[in-house]
Amino acid sequence: MSVAWLNTGDNAWQLTAATVVGLQSVPGLVVLYAGIVKKKWAVNSAFMAFYAFAAVLIAWVLWAYNMGFGNQWFPFVGTPHPIISMQDELKQALIPASNTSAAFPMSTMVYFQFVFAAITLVIMAGAFLGRMSFKAWMIFVPLWLTFSYTIGAFSLWGGGFLSTLGVIDYSGGYVIHLSAGIAGFVGAAVIGPRLARDRENFQPNNVLLMLVGAGILWLGWNGFNGGDPYVASADASAAVINTNLAAAVAMMTWIVMDMFIGKEKKPTFLGGLNGIICGLVGITPAAGYVNGLGAMVIGVVCSAIVWVAWIYLPKYVWPFTKVDDALGVVYTHGIAGLTGGLLVGFL
Repeated sequence: MSVAWLNTGDNAWQLTAATVVGLQSVPGLVVLYAGIVKKKWAVNSAFMAFYAFAAVLIAWVLWAYNMGFGNQWFPFVGTPHPIISMQDELKQALIPASNTSAAFPMSTMVYFQFVFAAITLVIMAGAFLGRMSFKAWMIFVPLWLTFSYTIGAFSLWGGGFLSTLGVIDYSGGYVIHLSAGIAGFVGAAVIGPRLARDRENFQPNNVLLMLVGAGILWLGWNGFNGGDPYVASADASAAVINTNLAAAVAMMTWIVMDMFIGKEKKPTFLGGLNGIICGLVGITPAAGYVNGLGAMVIGVVCSAIVWVAWIYLPKYVWPFTKVDDALGVVYTHGIAGLTGGLLVGFL
């Protein structure tokens, strides 16, 4: 099919970016979760991630995409409607409420936005690992997608009221990471904690599997931030290098703080992994708006703030002292996403 509006280069890059973002969830977070939890929870944790990926896609094309990126229904959400006909899939990509178009088909846009929605639920699952009923998770995923994610997506990216107020979120610091961190924290509070013996002894069952998952997550972020200009442009290239700079600097920051301030005075892979995630999350709302120095500043600040929060809040500040967030999602995603978003205004 040849049409005047189609740019094959932009379409190829957008499909590639979407695919590598999808790889962050499956297999990236699937194997990361399977490796980081105790062996008895490995399969259930991986299955939660796989299920979320599949369930979100079905709900996304049947009603949720148009709630996030379709015609305005209310100032904070679009009209629910399926987007599965051939006419829908082959027409030019358009986000009507924000009057944003792209030189690739709507099917590409729908898939690109889907992988962002899916990874939000997969990230959130990290707060619930070790004690959430899988049947409850099956119900929770489409409900939260419908009544929470779509509202944030439309309000900021789909032309809703936050975008009209000038709120900036380049690639999901608020829509994805802050929302996943807050929802994960609230959900963990409602579900309740793991058994005391499991909280006290939470050693990974497979560190090498964790390494694989962490590497996929890091490199997959090239599509996460590099795909958001909707074109294969210089901005996309800048976003990719900024993303990797922030991750590298944040990892080093966490390691140094572990070595000189931490209780054990030694570097650890889990600490380095937390630093990487802080940098990736922190640069997400800013990747296309800052230069390399700004990316490095974000990496240092986000990692340092989350390191302090990780050590201090669970010991001394309510409700952090009471809530069992299994993988610290509220810290590495919620606090890092908020910090990175606020830093956009300064950098």
